[in-house]
Amino acid sequence: MKRREPDRYDPPVSLTDLVQRYAGRLRFPQLFLATLALFLIDLVVPDLVPFADEILLGLTTMLLGSWKKTGPREEPKPPVKDVTPPR
Repeated sequence: MKRREPDRYDPPVSLTDLVQRYAGRLRFPQLFLATLALFLIDLVVPDLVPFADEILLGLTTMLLGSWKKTGPREEPKPPVKDVTPPR
């Protein structure tokens, strides 16, 4: 059997592409990315109470990451009035 080559080559996706694609579906993508950046910086900088602020920032980042965009709200249609006269 002859092996078929794929029609096109998809290059590997980088981590920043994955984060940007995920953030694009969120309700507040800039706020999520800012909180994620603060969380990553906070992991590197030493602090007085170990892991307290890391836990809070991690939970906040997860909360912001779970808020997805909602679709457009449909307004309820008014009931159809029957205006034809009775026979």
